[in-house]
Amino acid sequence: MRPSVKQIWQWLDDVPDPEIPVISLVDLGIIRGVEWRGDTLEVAVTPTYSGCPATSIINLDIETALRGHGIDKLEIKRQLSPPWTTDWLSDTGREKLQKYGIAPPTAAGGPAACPNCGSANLNKVSQFGSTPCKAAWRCNDCLEPFDYFKCI
Repeated sequence: MRPSVKQIWQWLDDVPDPEIPVISLVDLGIIRGVEWRGDTLEVAVTPTYSGCPATSIINLDIETALRGHGIDKLEIKRQLSPPWTTDWLSDTGREKLQKYGIAPPTAAGGPAACPNCGSANLNKVSQFGSTPCKAAWRCNDCLEPFDYFKCI
């Protein structure tokens, strides 16, 4: 008996992002579809951006997780359209980022508050953070540096 699509989504929700392990691939919003086509499971994945260096690791982690649950016939499809946007982050994912010390994206183009102390007295250190999808910021009150997940 094959597992339901709902069960597979639950399994995928346990697969962490390799660059930000506190958030799952489902919370990140890059798993775009899961469906059975005959006896083959198809999983559609949209990378956060086309040059994301973690894409091959993400696909391997998906494959490893699903094969570990007994999925033998699996196809992982790269879905580039529509392109990923930070709007696809789940509310749970945004909360996890905040608790981890990464400011979640805001429409304003910069963090609303320091994820460490909550202050809005911030300055951008660099447009480029620890990964290409993040920028480096610093709180002027608690003096802690932090990553900001860029809006895309």
